[in-house]
Amino acid sequence: MVNLKQSTKSEGIFMKRLLNCHASDFEKMSKEELKQAILASEGRTVLSENVVISQPLLGDLTNAETAAAFGADLILLNVLDVFNPVIQGLEQGLKDPIQTLKKLVGRPVGVNLEPVDVTAETVGDLLQLPLGRRATKETLIKANELGFDFICLTGNPSTGVSNQEIEAAILLAKEHFDGLIIAGKMHGAGISESVVDQQSIENFIANGADIILMPAVGTVPGLLESEVHEAVKLIKSKGALSMPAIGTSQESSDPQTIREFALSSKRAGVDIQHIGDAGYSGVADPENLMALSIAIRGKRHTYYRMAQSIRR
Repeated sequence: MVNLKQSTKSEGIFMKRLLNCHASDFEKMSKEELKQAILASEGRTVLSENVVISQPLLGDLTNAETAAAFGADLILLNVLDVFNPVIQGLEQGLKDPIQTLKKLVGRPVGVNLEPVDVTAETVGDLLQLPLGRRATKETLIKANELGFDFICLTGNPSTGVSNQEIEAAILLAKEHFDGLIIAGKMHGAGISESVVDQQSIENFIANGADIILMPAVGTVPGLLESEVHEAVKLIKSKGALSMPAIGTSQESSDPQTIREFALSSKRAGVDIQHIGDAGYSGVADPENLMALSIAIRGKRHTYYRMAQSIRR
């Protein structure tokens, strides 16, 4: 009989594996405890990215609630303006929209902030981002005030985010944000540069990134599983966590494709598996989210996460 309440002890932190955590556990976690809980889950953590400005998939339910119901452990909000934090599916004008969302989903919640490089060589026209989506001192302070558990310093398509600006944004985040810092690229984001670059990874971690983001094998042309594996080994050696992303609209592929991504990433040794928001209405197909979860941790842990009440 396996104990579903298994805990671990590391560096003075006594913490359950994230696999076994309830909403009440997440509420009182420090960033170090959250990082340790992910590490202790041995590659069986699922992050779902959601667009917050789209009409939700299920009417008056937020996309975050749908993702949580289908097995997501972590929720990442995309295209949120931190100075005007509108989330479709929540009542507008709430005093604390992020805290309200966290209570509804019972999961750690993060936000994308984009370190735009106005000097970088681009491929095609770039989008003009509102200030509330850019990675700046002011947005990082605001993200901290809103109560986000983590931030992701990355770029949406055609936004002009570069590795150099991500490095600078990490330093700002260390100074102005209290939660975990995810950094990296899941695709080119309109910039002509490598998306899995060993020197950039070292720089990200040296500057203070806790989790390194990279594309999943099969999502960007030419990226090999061996390259991701080498990157993961480097990341682990520096004490950080790794997260491959399905962020190229392939999150709306068939479940078998999702399983291939998931198992390739697990073979490479990653800690968190990301699934993007490019399904219908700004969230991955729920069946694909569940397929990813089952592929990397089986039905038992998937159903355990899905069935769990937020009142626990």
